[in-house]
Amino acid sequence: MASSEEKLTKKEIFRAEMKKVAEKASKMKPEELQFKYKGILYPSLLCSEATFQAMEKLEAREDDVFIITYPKCGTNWTIQILHEMLFELHNKEPTLDQAMLEFGKPDKYEYLNQQPSPRVMSSHITYENIPKTFFEKKTKILLILRNPKDTAVSYYHFSNNNPVLPSYESWDLFFKDYLSGDVIYGSYFDYTLQWEKHIDDGNILVLTFEDMKMDLPKELRKISDFYGLSLTDEQIKKVHEKTTFKSMKENSGNTHGNLGNVFFRKGEIGDWKNLFTEEQSKELDAQFEKYLAGTKLGKMINYEKYCTF
Repeated sequence: MASSEEKLTKKEIFRAEMKKVAEKASKMKPEELQFKYKGILYPSLLCSEATFQAMEKLEAREDDVFIITYPKCGTNWTIQILHEMLFELHNKEPTLDQAMLEFGKPDKYEYLNQQPSPRVMSSHITYENIPKTFFEKKTKILLILRNPKDTAVSYYHFSNNNPVLPSYESWDLFFKDYLSGDVIYGSYFDYTLQWEKHIDDGNILVLTFEDMKMDLPKELRKISDFYGLSLTDEQIKKVHEKTTFKSMKENSGNTHGNLGNVFFRKGEIGDWKNLFTEEQSKELDAQFEKYLAGTKLGKMINYEKYCTF
């Protein structure tokens, strides 16, 4: 187990890197903050074509812990949950700097290949862009969904407060891009629909942000069972105490430095009602009807409950 001094140093390095990237972003034009790879927009300061190409050669392991989300659907929350679970079981310290699979330089995969199991990794990339070895090894994948209206509002605030992403002059402009899929990581609906085709593959657990908010201990037990972690009720209770939104927001300065409040803003259900006009609500309803109504994932999102005025 690493000493507290070593732990602090890791966190300090991570926060310093984030600060450096933020400073670089402040000197760039909005259009320079993004680039397209295989038809999808990505943040240019965090991802690169060379990294995507190197990522294809990453050797997945059967016991990797792989978390998949569209942006603002509970990524950092779920990463923290898995780290706390593994800490309870193995005293395994988090490696936040390597958590997002597509972020960083191409040589990061050499570093990842040397890391002991189980490795916690996450990503926002689409199903078709995930390295094939994850499917060959039947690595277990945890997919977190969130209703598209709250996702949109959270993403809008995130884009405007995160220096590495292009900002928007108004909610209306962001909404237009979100609806057309012209945002970083592409269309919410295309993204979700790709996973719909594979949720019965046997190695995917789907949870929702809303269910995690409503009954976190219940969802923590599902995660523990899915990964065969066998946490006791007492351990689940400890993980729960450390991973409520309130607890993580209070600790966000320690985990994410000055950007803590950017990553952990509100974490609420129904915040979309503060920004959506009735017309915008109907437009997104039509998109949901077109893409996800009648699908298994569409049913899990519980659209009628969470997305109507």
